[in-house]
This record gives sequence, structure tokens and C-alpha cells, in this order.
Amino acid sequence: MTQSSDQNTTIWMTEKAFAALKEQLTELKHDTRSDVVAKISAARDEGDLKENGGYHAAREEQGKLESQIRQLEEILEHADHTPASDDGVVKPGMTVTTRFADGGTEEFLLATREMEEFTGGLQVYSPQSPLGTALIGTKVGDSVTYEAPNGKELKVEVGSAVPYAD
Repeated sequence: MTQSSDQNTTIWMTEKAFAALKEQLTELKHDTRSDVVAKISAARDEGDLKENGGYHAAREEQGKLESQIRQLEEILEHADHTPASDDGVVKPGMTVTTRFADGGTEEFLLATREMEEFTGGLQVYSPQSPLGTALIGTKVGDSVTYEAPNGKELKVEVGSAVPYAD
């Protein structure tokens, strides 16, 4: 989970993805956290903490776990798992097909990167990506130019924008 969100960002995801992330959070908070606490306790019982590699490794694992829990909590707090409306406007939750000036096409879901594991191989672009930012609010037939990460200017036309279906 690499995409972070600020306080005002809504993160679109399917109901299925929302439920899976909620389940993952529950597992991390209960089972995984209990395992890490047990490792810390067992390592602490070994004695001198300054030279106890197992203790320091378990504490590091605990830090990573707590960070992952906070990130999942933030994602779920800002999640919108209602289906996108079928009005042809490009927005999060839409499967978008674009046509490039060179004739190539690309189909992708405009959503948070956390959706990738739930799309069955469909590419996912973040609304904050250069292409996502350029396309938000456009309609079928609209053309936009955006700057790719490599600095190249690319022109694309929206071929279709339909709500994502699981």
C-alpha cells in the first residue's frame, strides 16, 4: 500500500475491496499484533535488552505493523465504496478506455492503487497520477494533453468511461 491520502481525499474502491481490507485490518490488529507482542515478551525474558537482537527485531516488526495498521485505518476512513454513476464522466470508479495520438489504446480503472489486487489484471491508475489528473471530469470524445512521468507530452482521447463492475 503505497498511496497515501490526506484528510480531504476520498478513496474509491469496490464493496468487495472494502470488505477485504477491513478483514485484513481486523487480522492485523488482533492475530498479528498478538503474535508480535508475544515475540517481544519472549525476547525480553531472555535478559539484557541492549544486546538482544531478537528483541530489537521484534520491536522493529511491531513498528512496521503499527504503521500498516494506521495506513489501513486511514484508507478505510476515507473510503467510498458506492458504485460510480454511469454518466460518461471520467471519475474514480470508472473503467476508462483512451486512444493515444499514435493510434494505441489503453483500458484501465481509475481508482486507488490498493484496488490492483481486486481487478483481475486490469491496470489501475490513481486519480492523482498525471493521466488521472488530466482525465478527471472529461467525457467520452474529449481530448487532453498531459505530461508523462518521463517528461513527454502525450495527447489522449476518452473512448469510453463506464462504471467498474466486479
